Amino acid sequence: MRELIYPEGSWVAIVTPFAADGAVDLGVMRSLVDFHVANGSSALLILGSTGEPTTMTMEEKKTVIKAMSVYCKGKIRAFFGVTHGSTDMTIELARHAQENDADGIVIVVPPYLCPDQPSVLQYLIDVCLSVDIGVGLYNNPARVVANINPETIITLFNEVPNLVADKEAMPSVGQLAAVCEGTNGELPVFCCDSPAYALVIPTLGLGGSGTANVSGNVHPRAMAEMSRPWKSWEDVQRTRRLHNELLPVMEACYSATNPVAVKFFIRLLGFPVGPCRKPLREVSPEVREAMLLLIEEFELRKVYDLGQL
Repeated sequence: MRELIYPEGSWVAIVTPFAADGAVDLGVMRSLVDFHVANGSSALLILGSTGEPTTMTMEEKKTVIKAMSVYCKGKIRAFFGVTHGSTDMTIELARHAQENDADGIVIVVPPYLCPDQPSVLQYLIDVCLSVDIGVGLYNNPARVVANINPETIITLFNEVPNLVADKEAMPSVGQLAAVCEGTNGELPVFCCDSPAYALVIPTLGLGGSGTANVSGNVHPRAMAEMSRPWKSWEDVQRTRRLHNELLPVMEACYSATNPVAVKFFIRLLGFPVGPCRKPLREVSPEVREAMLLLIEEFELRKVYDLGQL
């Protein structure tokens, strides 16, 4: 077993940039990585749901994993989403990530299949045991229908040696509490930053390790400060303050189906990440205007010296 990498703090799910001809733009992706390295993000999730993996071919994903594993090494922790429609295809991509020295992978229940809990557990065990790098769970029933129940997560934690994180995008504090209690606080738990779920404060209050977020794409420094695990009362006060201040930014990042809103927001900041692949469409003019106002209100171009982009 290799030394396992455990994410902590602000774990940002980045977008996949596409060039004018529709191809993946690795050059722009490298500039996004540099942006996060310079501005406090602790780790990146590449090819998560924010990275539009369901619109990409296996070869495109392999190309991204190979290129970005090398580029991120020594700069920032990089995990890669590897879920495909079958266990075998997921394992193929997971092993490709390991062969290219990725820090870890992230898996979600394959979409559309709606498996029962025993099938979910077996899928997770099979993928985890196919590699010896760290594996993070991404529990997102709004996207894939099937929830990963706390009992399933606890069983998985007890049966595999390389589970390093559980990211919850499930609006249930009870589920968070059950996972934390059932793993004796030993499994790092993260939450998404969707204001509709309101999980940030409860997650950190229960001893969580941070947030696996999308808002860090546009305001990484602030999200890094907000997402630090709590070790003192000052940490609690800092998170409370920043969470309230950042609510308009987080709401804007979720104002359209992810990653439509956040990818457009990034483009307004000057990063040429291109539009989402069809059938996803652009944001409405109203959302665009609201984002421009937030850029001015939070002085994002000035804060991040983006005037030259």
